[in-house]
Amino acid sequence: MKYTPQNPTPSDALKRKSVEPVICYPVDSLPAYDASVFAQARESMQLIDEVIVQPRDASMFDVPKGHFFRIVCPEGSQVGDLNLWNAHDLNERFYSGKTRALHGTHVSTGDHLWSNLPYFRPLATVTWDTLDWYGWDDFGGGVHDVIGTRCDPYTNRLLSGGDYHYCCHSNLTRALAAEMDMSLEQAEPYVHDVLNVFMCTGFTHDTKQYFMKASPVRSGDYLEMFAHIDLKGGLSACPGGDCGSKHSSEEAQCAPLKVEIYKPADGTLSRWKSSELSPYSRTHGL
Repeated sequence: MKYTPQNPTPSDALKRKSVEPVICYPVDSLPAYDASVFAQARESMQLIDEVIVQPRDASMFDVPKGHFFRIVCPEGSQVGDLNLWNAHDLNERFYSGKTRALHGTHVSTGDHLWSNLPYFRPLATVTWDTLDWYGWDDFGGGVHDVIGTRCDPYTNRLLSGGDYHYCCHSNLTRALAAEMDMSLEQAEPYVHDVLNVFMCTGFTHDTKQYFMKASPVRSGDYLEMFAHIDLKGGLSACPGGDCGSKHSSEEAQCAPLKVEIYKPADGTLSRWKSSELSPYSRTHGL
């Protein structure tokens, strides 16, 4: 808490605070991640497309079901904000909140990116992470978070009084509108909370405020994912660069990002089972 308590400490305060925590969503019943399912496919997959995302801008890309995609840092240290949609229905999109509840504040190899209710299924699975060595630092920071929302012009106006139109929210809205031939007003509601790729974040030990620090990403690093359904993605190269100082400004040094799409060789994913809609949504639709 950030404020001075207004009430006296009760006599049993220590007892109340020492109660053991309980994991809200035990994931033992989820199928364990089996890297061997994807190993052969990763060895023989072929690059079929790539998209360059310019600094302080966003680009769209498509990933067919059963393909891999990589978000690559090709030049200087740079973080990105990722949105994912069902390529055939934008109403189904990445659900960062439930992904966080199931897998934790930061994702890495073996974690799923889940879709929103009532669809609720894995959209993608992380299959390789060159920054998995980072783990947790002394500040409580980790890489690839699903706790931050996305930088946006609304919050920027609230906190600074100024307008900045290259926030990740704005970038993703413009990119989606152009891709889908929508107006900005039509596209904006589909832009959602993100996976902050390469971003190094956490909560301060004292006030539990969301913090960012310079990303450990370097040229050649990448986060690789496998698409369980046909995906449409949007990626913004954050105006904060490596997010070591501030975002939503022209002050940070920014670099491009790259998305690579890979097709596995035929027959290399024989053990993979496609992602289906939540059984609840099929049998107890509201």
